[in-house]
Formats: sequence, structure tokens, C-alpha cells
Amino acid sequence: MTQTSRPAPALKPLRGVRVLSLALNLPGPAAFMRLKAMGATCVKAEPPAPRAAPQGTPGDPMGQYNASAYAVMHDGIKVVAVDLKTDQGQTRLHKELARTDVLLTSFRPSALEKLQLGWKRLHKLHPGLSVVAIVGAPGARAEEPGHDLTYLADAGLVTGLDLPATLFADMGGALMASEAVLQAVLAHKTTGRTSFQEVALSEAAAWLALPRQWGLTQPSGAVGGAHAGYRVYPCKDGRVAVAALEPHFAAALCAAAGITITDAHLSLFKRETHVAIAAFLQGKTRRQLDQLAIDKDIPLHTMA
Repeated sequence: MTQTSRPAPALKPLRGVRVLSLALNLPGPAAFMRLKAMGATCVKAEPPAPRAAPQGTPGDPMGQYNASAYAVMHDGIKVVAVDLKTDQGQTRLHKELARTDVLLTSFRPSALEKLQLGWKRLHKLHPGLSVVAIVGAPGARAEEPGHDLTYLADAGLVTGLDLPATLFADMGGALMASEAVLQAVLAHKTTGRTSFQEVALSEAAAWLALPRQWGLTQPSGAVGGAHAGYRVYPCKDGRVAVAALEPHFAAALCAAAGITITDAHLSLFKRETHVAIAAFLQGKTRRQLDQLAIDKDIPLHTMA
């Protein structure tokens, strides 16, 4: 009798860890999604909603300009309204911090100091607390105004007048923030010490930009358009993203297109190969190309 294999249960390395977030908009809540998935108990303190807002409106601006995104990121997250500018709000916050393992913030350092939430004071009041602070840029630049688009531009990832397809710096920063929480928890368990870590969105953008700095995604690079097997082409009724980069995939693509090549790598950088593959794909429908991918084991994805 054969046993049916079952997927391994999801790891919950943060089970029993309590994280409190003061971080608004996208990076903090997106990091919370990851932390909750890893088993952390996640509590978010938001400012009160504007007085003129309908009852039930979140205090996080994201909940006001994109309610659906807010709902996804806060699914299963306990949200409490706390006015940090009042004594009552401060009292409630510190009551929460007394039983919190990691605090996640996204204020500028000067704003944290005004709210009496600087690291030195927090460490004295709550010695068992670690802090992960999401900022725009590191060190002295943390006070500079900026946003996802400016950090991507600074990293060389805005190459034309079109906006990037997603918020790379914010989402990359969210991953780095969740990683920092893991580091804080691990360090506390192994050394007994708490920590303060700064996660800069500009550094997240710089990390994502490394392949471009290395030349990989420059126009002359293998995954920047110079390799005929790694490009987006028009087809008969849409577009097709072809990723036949490795020699065996490139050879399969050329064979399907009826192109004779002498070297499955070097030949794909020649202009005539680009032209021939473009002509072949232009004459095929998305359905035909989807089937070709299955029949010939070619990595491609068709788009309307």
C-alpha cells in the first residue's frame, strides 16, 4: 500500500513572539504579513482616524486611499487606535510594550524622539524589547524626505518616464524588515541581548539594483535584451515573455523556430538570430506558443 505524500507543515519560527507595529502605509504592514505567516502575534497601533472620516475608518492613510490593500495586509492583525501625542495614548503604548518582544516603527528619528520613543529611553524602560526602525535612507540621511520612486531613481532603476510596475523599494524593505525581526529574535535567544536595527528603503532599492550595476540587466547584458532568448516579443494576438537563457533552452527555441545555430550561447547574441526569432513568434498565437512551451520544454509566458 502506497502512502500519499503530504506537504510539510508551514514553519512557524516566530510562534510565541509578540511584535508591535507603529509603521503605517506599505512597508510596515507588508512586513507584518510576513511576520504573521511565520507565527508571530502581531498587534498594530494606529493613530485615530481624522475627525471628519466615517466611523470605522482606519487611522493608517493606506486604509483611506486603498481600502482593499489595507484589508489584505491587516487580515488577522489586531489593530488598536492609540494617540501617541496624549498621555493616555503613551500609557497604553507602554503597557503594550511591556509585553512586546519587537517594536516595528517607520517614523523619522526626530519624530521618534519627540514621541519619547528613542532607542535609549525604550531600552531603559523595556530592557527586553528590540526595535526595528524602517527609515527612508540610513544614518544622517534618515531625516530626508523620500518615497519608493525617489529611492528607485537614486538606485538607477527608473529608466524612462514610465512608473515602475510595482513598489520595489517598499516591498523589498518589508522583506528586509521581517528579516531584521528574525535576526533580533534569534540574537536575543542566543545571546540574551536586545537590539536596535535600522532598515533603509534606499538600501532595499540598492540591493535590488545590484544586477543592473553588475551589467546583467543593462541593454548589453544577457538578461537586459542582448540575448535573443531572453526578451519580450510581440506575437499574433499579444505578447510573449521568453526566458530561454540556458543553452539547452536556447537550442530548443531555435530548433522550434527552424533556426540553425552553431553555438547555443553565442549565436543568441547575433542580430540575425533576434530577427529570426521575432519573425517566428510574430506568426504564432498565444495558444500555439503555450502548447509549444509544453511540447518543447521552453520557458515562456504569453500575455494579452
